[in-house]
Amino acid sequence: MNLFARVVTPSTEDVIATPAAVMTGLAAPSRGSAELSTWQVRMEPGSTGPEHVIDREQVWMLTAGSIEVTTGGRTETVTAGQTVVVPAGVVRQFRTGGEPAEALVAMSASGRASVPGGRESRPLPWAE
Repeated sequence: MNLFARVVTPSTEDVIATPAAVMTGLAAPSRGSAELSTWQVRMEPGSTGPEHVIDREQVWMLTAGSIEVTTGGRTETVTAGQTVVVPAGVVRQFRTGGEPAEALVAMSASGRASVPGGRESRPLPWAE
């Protein structure tokens, strides 16, 4: 058991850009966290992420802007200062409006993503 706190300073290697967002990995098993993964998400105005499924519950804490989160055919708008809890195993999609949005995200370690109807899942590189 480690008795010391570990300070994590993100580097350029921890930043991963996708067509919809830029993720900056913070805490994760590869960065010394045994149980949790956390990262920062930045989405540009008008961005829409793909429909996907994560096998872990996620907590999104909006720090800037707003996002729309669609799960189970229902869309919620989340604004800076609000938090949305996205259940594990549900199809989800995130989109921004006319301004950039930023969030801090937390989930238990080792989460995997898949697309609806897909047979394979893959790890989230920013959360490994």
